[in-house]
Amino acid sequence: MRGTIFQQVPLIVLALACAAIPAVSVAADVPTKPSAKPPTSKQIERGHYLVVITGCNYCHTPNYLVNGAKAPLKDLLTGGKLGWRGPWGTTYPANLRLYFNSITVDQWIQAAKTIQRRPPMPYFSLNAMTETDVRAIYQYMRSLGPAGEPAPNFVPADKEPPKPYVQFPMQ
Repeated sequence: MRGTIFQQVPLIVLALACAAIPAVSVAADVPTKPSAKPPTSKQIERGHYLVVITGCNYCHTPNYLVNGAKAPLKDLLTGGKLGWRGPWGTTYPANLRLYFNSITVDQWIQAAKTIQRRPPMPYFSLNAMTETDVRAIYQYMRSLGPAGEPAPNFVPADKEPPKPYVQFPMQ
């Protein structure tokens, strides 16, 4: 499998340029409130579409790329233990199902417009999304429900992270 993931790295890097979900979660002590209006099935479908085409699963769903872009529902967007190591340190893809179940739609809209994260998360793509699309992503993520464990913590650049990780720049 090691050869497979490294053969996929260019695809991963390309996908990261389009991904649109934060790579680390907001504090878990943020209260959760239901949104004012219940989501429509069209909003949830649109959110699912956006998550798929922006490549969120490439990093945020364990083994998604090595399994031919397939994963059981229970594993979708539950984060991962594959680290991304570079001059910034080592980051890990957040468990988005836990993240979205810890914030309100209004908190998500604010975060989506202002968030800035360490590489390889392309937060700038998220910052450019319309509010309608940001809301749709929220509704889809909430429809999945919480699952999985939190992602590993950030590892500073001067510390050796546990394997596996992808090293940047690649040599």
